[in-house]
Amino acid sequence: MVTAEQVRAIASTLPRSSEGLVRGRVKFRIGRIVYLSLSRDGSTMGFAFPKELRDALVESEPEKFSLPSASDLRYHWVHVDLTAIDADELRELVEDAWAFCVPKRVVDEYLASR
Repeated sequence: MVTAEQVRAIASTLPRSSEGLVRGRVKFRIGRIVYLSLSRDGSTMGFAFPKELRDALVESEPEKFSLPSASDLRYHWVHVDLTAIDADELRELVEDAWAFCVPKRVVDEYLASR
C-alpha cells in the first residue's frame, strides 16, 4: 500500500510539476494540465493515461484500476486504488503520467539525469 505522501514525494521531484489544492483535492499540474489527482481521502489517484489503452489496463487488473466517471471519459484519465499497488508501481504510474503531459525533450533530459 502506498500513501498520498509517497505520491507527493515522487511528483514534487519531476521537472515542471507543481502541486495545488482544488475543491479539497490535491492535484499535480504541468502548467494548466493536471496529470495526477488524489481523492479527498487519499485512497485513490487519478492519472493521465492514453484513452486508447485504458480499457485494456482496467480489464487486465480490475482490482487496481478503474475508469473515471462517465462525465470524465472524454479525458485521458484512469484511477488506481493506492491500497493495491506498491512503491515501485506508484513511481512508474506517476512518472508515466507526467511523461504523457510534458514535452518529449523534458522527458529525455529527466531520464538522462537519472
